[in-house]
Amino acid sequence: MIPLQKNGASITCTELTVRFSGGFEALSDVSLEVPPGEILSLVGPSGCGKTTLLRVLAGLQKPTRGEVKTQPSIEADKGQIAFVFQQPTLLPWRTTLKNVALPLELLCKGGHASQSRREREAIAEQRLRDVGLGHAMNLYPRELSGGMKMRVSIARALVTQPSVLLLDEPFAALDEVLRDQLGEMLLQLWSQQKFTAVMVTHNISEAVLLSHRIAVIQDGQRREVIENLLPWPRDEAIRTSSEFGELYRRVSRALRGSEAG
Repeated sequence: MIPLQKNGASITCTELTVRFSGGFEALSDVSLEVPPGEILSLVGPSGCGKTTLLRVLAGLQKPTRGEVKTQPSIEADKGQIAFVFQQPTLLPWRTTLKNVALPLELLCKGGHASQSRREREAIAEQRLRDVGLGHAMNLYPRELSGGMKMRVSIARALVTQPSVLLLDEPFAALDEVLRDQLGEMLLQLWSQQKFTAVMVTHNISEAVLLSHRIAVIQDGQRREVIENLLPWPRDEAIRTSSEFGELYRRVSRALRGSEAG
């Protein structure tokens, strides 16, 4: 069985630079720390380097300069880092259950886990129940709504009990009601597993609700990191508080300032 990760890993980025062919720098000397078990949101205008930073953290993009360290040291190919993309990218020929079980199969094939098919499916079933889809295990992606597909994608990411969860605008394609529901669901899952999370979002309200800190990215650089001192646990009701409104305005001002700069 895969050991349960009781706490997330810390992430330390030191002077990360990513330069593509032609000389374009998507990231320029970005240093950032994410304590274990923290949710950090990355906000900024389109093309500012948020997704590139997320890909470096995931090991999908090699930096030109700088490094990323985790404590304890973790590896994506051992299921310790998981990535949720903006599009669910489910395999259409697999049922919901088999889509969620896929990372466990790959770990077994890679020699990083030893589980029977029945054990893998039992874990996948539990993750689907965790995201409210216990009734949909035998459905195919074509039979799911957009919100259900994203729930499956999140269940698949969490099936290996990762220490670090990376999310690239996971709710951007959903309507506001579904977005709010899945945001609350993510907080519930985090409260159970206490993974470290880094999430890219354009939605200030979402960043304020879900995060411990909010990093403003502009032109490939980290402009500001804003502490979020709103109390935990959080739910949609907190949006009506004056503290929520003030933090929303502060992040909005920081974004306007970075865009002006």
